[in-house]
Amino acid sequence: MSVASLGRAARESVSGLPREFWWLWTSTLVNRLGAFVATFLTLYLTVDRGYSASFAGLVVALHGLGGVISSLVAGVMTDRLGRRPTLMAAQASTAFSVALLGFMQHPAAIAAVALLVGMTSNASRPAVQAMMADIVRPEDQVRAFALNYWAINLGFAVSATAAGFVAEYSYLAGFLGEAALTLVCAVLVYVKLPESRPERTAAQKAAAEPEIGLGTVLRDGRFMGVVGLSFLISLIFMQGSFGLPLAMGRGGFSAGDYGLVIAANGLLIVLLQIPVTRFIEKGEPQKLLVVSALLAGYGFGLTAFAGSVWSLGLTVCVWTLAEIINSPTQMGLVARLSPLHGRGRYQGMYTMSWAVASLLAPLMAGFMIDRWGAGWLWASVALLGTVAALGYWLLMRNLAETQTQTETGAGSVVSAPAAAPAAAPAPVTAPAPAAVEA
Repeated sequence: MSVASLGRAARESVSGLPREFWWLWTSTLVNRLGAFVATFLTLYLTVDRGYSASFAGLVVALHGLGGVISSLVAGVMTDRLGRRPTLMAAQASTAFSVALLGFMQHPAAIAAVALLVGMTSNASRPAVQAMMADIVRPEDQVRAFALNYWAINLGFAVSATAAGFVAEYSYLAGFLGEAALTLVCAVLVYVKLPESRPERTAAQKAAAEPEIGLGTVLRDGRFMGVVGLSFLISLIFMQGSFGLPLAMGRGGFSAGDYGLVIAANGLLIVLLQIPVTRFIEKGEPQKLLVVSALLAGYGFGLTAFAGSVWSLGLTVCVWTLAEIINSPTQMGLVARLSPLHGRGRYQGMYTMSWAVASLLAPLMAGFMIDRWGAGWLWASVALLGTVAALGYWLLMRNLAETQTQTETGAGSVVSAPAAAPAAAPAPVTAPAPAAVEA
């Protein structure tokens, strides 16, 4: 591809998106530039503080438990209070709790504050995702979610490398740096982002349209299928933050080595996310999700055979490609299946799948590595990838059949992702190519 073609592709990828999206994008980028706790908490506990892998897994699991607790609460807040106040409250409280964690000394205090950090840091996700679905036209959501995911990993690529060396000097400096940048995000939201929550029209109020509650989400079988598969794929990807640093620490690698290896993940996403997204927009979601699950499972499985920084980096390249494909495709599907006035709750339930995975992944990694060794962990992850691939194939086939039957049935479609503003509260049935957030 020529330089001119690359330039044209880049312009097409960023054109036509509203100004509010770019402020939200900037907030995401700044936030990820300060990412430290989620990446280095395991090494901080095991290498710097000298705790066992099992204790580190417990603390990181509590961090994940905080996310589970806050996901649904934040989803409800996003619908009831609005996207902007929920996002601001989450970011301000995250800055405080992250700074506090850096000063904790007693094991019980570390565990308690890690739980608080998990609650506050995860609370912003439903608001961000719902706001993005509010302000971006349905036909542009693939690009928007991919660009936001690109910002996440651009910040991560920079912060993972820099924070690895910062950690070798002072872990406290890393905690305080993340707190400062999170506060900057809160200021950006306050100054630049207006509220985007859709208001019910007079016709909807007159029709006494029922409120969407968490029970509505739980009864939506198609959406909960997506949530279940999201949990499996998240359990795999989370091993990049939990299983991989534990295994590398046991193998004699330093924090700087891990920082360099994991930085390949963010760097590849920065380089490939936009061009791959152009392919995703034209591909079949079923095939994309199946392939991504297999690449994720067996990419991590190959870690069992890697014994150097370079070979570990190659395994990261394999599962990173899976992440590039899976995340935008799945996130867009979630956005399409979320009804207009229930986006916060639907996004909260989806976010909870990642939070539950972040709760169980460190326990899984710590237990397996302590009891049987890292090889068992990587074999189990490969099996999870196979199961997730089968699940995606079955789910997407059923969604396609449902769409076909609806379109050829009584002559009406329950709902469809059209360019016009969505008014129907029922979930969209079509598994259209779409994109994501983590």
